[in-house]
Amino acid sequence: MSSPETRLELYDEDAESPSELMTGEMTVSSAPQNSSDPTAPNFNTLDEPIKDTVMRDVKAVGIKFYHVLIPREKNTLLKEWDLWGPLVLCTFMATILQGSSDDKFDGGPEFAQVFVIVWIGALIVTLNSKLLGGNISFFQSVCVLGYCLTPCALALILCRIILLAEQTTFLFFLRFLVASAGFGWATYASIIFLGDSQPPNRKALAVYPIFLFYFIISWLVISHTNV
Repeated sequence: MSSPETRLELYDEDAESPSELMTGEMTVSSAPQNSSDPTAPNFNTLDEPIKDTVMRDVKAVGIKFYHVLIPREKNTLLKEWDLWGPLVLCTFMATILQGSSDDKFDGGPEFAQVFVIVWIGALIVTLNSKLLGGNISFFQSVCVLGYCLTPCALALILCRIILLAEQTTFLFFLRFLVASAGFGWATYASIIFLGDSQPPNRKALAVYPIFLFYFIISWLVISHTNV
């Protein structure tokens, strides 16, 4: 794949006037489309409609959600990281988990508290990974941890639906099983993506904070009782 060819001409030896000395020409040829992957962007999107740009980004986010639910390709979330998915998930979960406006029945955290728990937790896990010698960038790790909240978010939706019925012991254990499944799947998916980035003799030290991070989020899900 050839690189764009740039030519800049600012001086002409045959110019007869000072004004001609200031004239110049800059031509930039467009980079050719990647023949090995026709769907890959050629990074020349200045003339691209906004709709196409937005739809491409939405599709990329959707693909990452899919690979979190079915974690087969380990490098999917690492090659082209973004924070749109984690931001959407964090905002959604914070909105659902926030406490009731009625002080009498308020038993849940505030929106900002959930937001801080998620992002500070991801920050601590990422710093721990870097200090242990992980070969992954800071934003790649935050991206993976954020996208892997998807099972916890799905568990929160199911628990919210279960809470619409009159609560019994059976329904409590059902919510417990749903939250536990979300916790296990989130932890498993994050380990799949982040496990190979750690030295073999330090994987346990890197996995333990991930376990605690998703355990706290799942605890918020199971303890949420406001409808």
